[in-house]
Amino acid sequence: MLSRKTKHLLLKIVSMFSVVRGYNIPVIALAQYLSAIFILAPNKRALDVLLDFNLFVIVIVSTLTIASGYIINNFYDSKKDLINRPNKSQLDRLVSQKTKLQVYFSVNFIVFILAFFVSFRAVLFFSTYIFLIWFYSHKLKKILVVGNLTASFLAVLPFFAILLYYKNLYPQIFAHATFLFLLLLIREMIKDLENIKGDIANDYQTIPAVFGESYSKRIITLLTVSTIVPVYYLVDIFEVGYMDIYFYVSLIVLIFFLQKLWKSETKVDYLKLHNMLKFLVVSGVFCIVLINPEVLIHGKRLLKL
Repeated sequence: MLSRKTKHLLLKIVSMFSVVRGYNIPVIALAQYLSAIFILAPNKRALDVLLDFNLFVIVIVSTLTIASGYIINNFYDSKKDLINRPNKSQLDRLVSQKTKLQVYFSVNFIVFILAFFVSFRAVLFFSTYIFLIWFYSHKLKKILVVGNLTASFLAVLPFFAILLYYKNLYPQIFAHATFLFLLLLIREMIKDLENIKGDIANDYQTIPAVFGESYSKRIITLLTVSTIVPVYYLVDIFEVGYMDIYFYVSLIVLIFFLQKLWKSETKVDYLKLHNMLKFLVVSGVFCIVLINPEVLIHGKRLLKL
């Protein structure tokens, strides 16, 4: 049997895993690698991309920065989470606020050191990214609309690190980024509906807290309909291979999403919508492979973007 001390240590590890949302980290790393192979570096062999040491460091640094971002966000949101996520909050509180800050600064120091292995530009990029995450968690998150836009932008920003590394500015990259940004923005607004009680109690100026749920639903509907624009460019103008299947299915799911949105009234309803959007985002990561499945067989692209 495990000793009491060992059990306590394991609980703290599980708690910190919950704080940094460790289940998201592998998905982000995979998304960066797949984006590099299939979108950002189409002229390179897949194996060369996978063995690129600088890219490996960028991916590691990105995931560490995001993990530290979750820590500082959890630090500032501790009171709100007691209302919105009581079970998760109890688990997260097994690690003290002091320990969270110590881990936060330690992780950021490691990020700073590792970024030097790539370039001074990488140091500047990730230093700015760390600052923006802190500023969002500390100030911007409570500001009406700005909080939603900033959260969505910060979620997309790690992919720009790879974009700057390869220096490839294909227009379809921005179409992909726009579609992802819209999905993330819609998800942020659904989270506001889901967390409205905690936001009101802690003076967070979100759209549903200030203008009401109906007004928020109208904006979400407008944003959802606007996803048609990047999908049109990706499917009809740019070459995305078999990934057009994903975009067609996404539009169908989003139509169903809107139907459910206007019938939703409870936290459980909004959580289901949140998970629906999360599914679209995560499945989109794996569906990047559909741009050119031959890469998995031949190790290089056979379609030219």
